[in-house]
Amino acid sequence: MPGVTSVDLVDRRELLDRLEQYYDAVPRSGARVEDLGPLTLFIREGQGWPFSARPTLGWSGAVSAADVNRVRARQRELGIPESFEWVAATAPALRAAVEQAGLTVHEHPLMVLDPDVPTPAVPEVADGVVVRTVGPDDPVLPSALAVPDLAFAEPGTGGGAAGLAELGEAVRGHASDGSVERAVARILAGLTCVAAAVEDSTALCAGQHQPVGAVSEIVGVGTLPTARRRGLAHAVTAVLVADARSRGVETIFLSAGDDDVARIYARLGFRSVATALIAEPVE
Repeated sequence: MPGVTSVDLVDRRELLDRLEQYYDAVPRSGARVEDLGPLTLFIREGQGWPFSARPTLGWSGAVSAADVNRVRARQRELGIPESFEWVAATAPALRAAVEQAGLTVHEHPLMVLDPDVPTPAVPEVADGVVVRTVGPDDPVLPSALAVPDLAFAEPGTGGGAAGLAELGEAVRGHASDGSVERAVARILAGLTCVAAAVEDSTALCAGQHQPVGAVSEIVGVGTLPTARRRGLAHAVTAVLVADARSRGVETIFLSAGDDDVARIYARLGFRSVATALIAEPVE
């Protein structure tokens, strides 16, 4: 690769190894683990968003479509989604195996904020909107957990149909499924930080970071579709970065939904370092 030195390659390898250790550690706080050869299955304990299967940490052997289908059979048996997530450069043979098994692969820019990049300033947003972290007893927490669901149901950066009425319905769903109680427990344990852009006691945009030692991933940043194009996701991400660094986190990373979303994060100082892949059955 022109312009890339051996030092750059070593630094990238060390970074990707650090992220793999993080990916393996995070689900273990809320899942039981089944090691299935080259792949590891994380099975969530209780309700909540299911985990995807991942390459087994430290695995250096081959992986085949038969290995993938073995995991898929176990996922079907457990009633959980047949999904796999990995970093292309870390497990280069897995893509061919999952495609031979009949799954569709989606690509997402994997981005890192280097430790020497200044903490981004929180930009000004519309009058009446406050961007802040959300505590365990904060009345905003239910809407901060619900708003990303609506955002990801209408992906992209343009405006959408879902608004406050749909958010209210989603909040009622979270109030009855135990997700608020789980989030409270994780916040109190220091496993999750939630940040939100709040207007009239309602989160219009929210996201989280999940620290493990000196590494944290920013996840689930989503804006209510009718509130897009106001810089809210940018501001929420900046608050999450500031909180992570206040906890001693050195490596902050995320997976962008697509190249348009990646450009938003690039304005905050994130740079693309690899490609994150998600494989799922063809719809």
